[in-house]
Amino acid sequence: MQGLHQLEVIILLLAAVLALTTIAEKILVPYPILLVIGGLVLGVIPGLPTVSLNPDLVFLVFLPPILWAAAYFTSLRDFRFNLRPILLLAVVLVLLTTASIAAVARALLPGIGWAEAIALGAIVSPPDAVSATAISRRLRIPRRVVTILEGESLVNDATALVLYRAAVGAAVSGSFLLGHAVLEFCFAAIAGIAIGIGVAWLARWSLCATEDAFTHIAITLLSPYIAWVLGESVDASAVLACVAGGIYMRQQFSSAVAPSTRIQAKAVWSLLVFLLNGIIFILIGLELGPLRDTLPEGRLGPIVLAGAVIGLTAIVVRILWVPLGAIVPRWLSPALRARDPMPPRSSIFLISWTGMRGIVTLAAALALPVTTAAGAPFPFRTEIILISFMVILATLVVQGLSLPPLIRLLKLEDDHGLEHEESLAREHAATAALTRLDQLVGQEGIPDDQIERLRHQYSRRLEGFSRFGASRVEGAGDAIESFQRLHHEILTAERMALIDLRNDGTISDDVLHQLEQELDVAAVHLGVGERRINRRKA
Repeated sequence: MQGLHQLEVIILLLAAVLALTTIAEKILVPYPILLVIGGLVLGVIPGLPTVSLNPDLVFLVFLPPILWAAAYFTSLRDFRFNLRPILLLAVVLVLLTTASIAAVARALLPGIGWAEAIALGAIVSPPDAVSATAISRRLRIPRRVVTILEGESLVNDATALVLYRAAVGAAVSGSFLLGHAVLEFCFAAIAGIAIGIGVAWLARWSLCATEDAFTHIAITLLSPYIAWVLGESVDASAVLACVAGGIYMRQQFSSAVAPSTRIQAKAVWSLLVFLLNGIIFILIGLELGPLRDTLPEGRLGPIVLAGAVIGLTAIVVRILWVPLGAIVPRWLSPALRARDPMPPRSSIFLISWTGMRGIVTLAAALALPVTTAAGAPFPFRTEIILISFMVILATLVVQGLSLPPLIRLLKLEDDHGLEHEESLAREHAATAALTRLDQLVGQEGIPDDQIERLRHQYSRRLEGFSRFGASRVEGAGDAIESFQRLHHEILTAERMALIDLRNDGTISDDVLHQLEQELDVAAVHLGVGERRINRRKA
């Protein structure tokens, strides 16, 4: 890099990420979109250094924690229930999209071979886990739609990258064996899943073997990178290794570490994933300038046209396939139709329209080899990279920006499934606590009056959960809101009293921090953990 030191560039990018994310929240635009646009703007500012991404670095630094975190927050139960639509999108749709784009590329780019065209199709075929999670979680989308989109984006990378490697290998060597490609796909999937589960199992054993919270968090941060490196070293699917490891770790983490460690780990991971997401999306925009300058004069126009047509092809293939993937299996299987009725048309259309590309497309495009085995330049390398970037921009900006008004237009039904499950779980947990209190009556060292106080507390809590849970199911959220607002005001009063004691010297900052942490945990428990103090009222 020229002009600025690399560390200064990183600081500049982080500042830009924070500023653009804040603006995105104010104008209600998904932040990945604004970050890509911001990167494009920064890329044309005179005097700024040229940013050149190493594709291996992109894969290794960014993908493992992002995929691991996305898998960690994926419900295994919901993933299993939606496995059929997820596989239809993550495997069949990737194959169809790759084939369609390869055929279109052959028609638009004279001289491009099938191997290079298939490589282009594999690069742009998988929607991105980062884009799907970052955009869908900030919009009011039914839970099942979110599960299918996130599940698809976790698995489809493995399908696309195996196709990509086979096509690039054919382009470099000049030969392609279908049977070898199929065996490679099967081995990559099975070995990747096995490696991910194995690494997560060892991580859990390590968590149980130590008591230090910082060591626990370090183990969780290191695990996805170990899974990725091991997967890459044996030519397995490193993507599936991280996905399988993240899902397995979610099933074990609750019993492996202390509550305070989980709170700290969630904060660390949330910050890490946010920064990685922000940097990678702004780098997508920054990369376009240098790539554009590598094209021969007069080639930019045809490449822009080809990119627009290929991006449209990817969108149209998805729009056509998603309804077929929902209708055909139910038409062929009455049992499936009875067990899982046809979803609403609005949900089907939303899934068909939500196909943003991102980090995997970026890294795969940049990872194309420079030369073939014979020493000749890799055919159409610059064109493939530029077209891939155009598809990223088209899907992120066009589809991403259209999602909020589209969701309002579709008038999606409110999804109270998670609220009902939350109410049921709270009641079940309180009942278990009351049962345990009954078992502790009469035990030495436990006063009966303390047991009675706790029994009264949990009984009242159980009554409240039942009442407020019914309100949620019926769609009347006013009772919940008033309940949370009341507790927020009470906790705020406690917090301000402690701050006043610290300010007048009655208590030290150490005491304030200890008691403040207890209030923070209580706020999170009551569902008001993200509400700040209203200073004017306080």
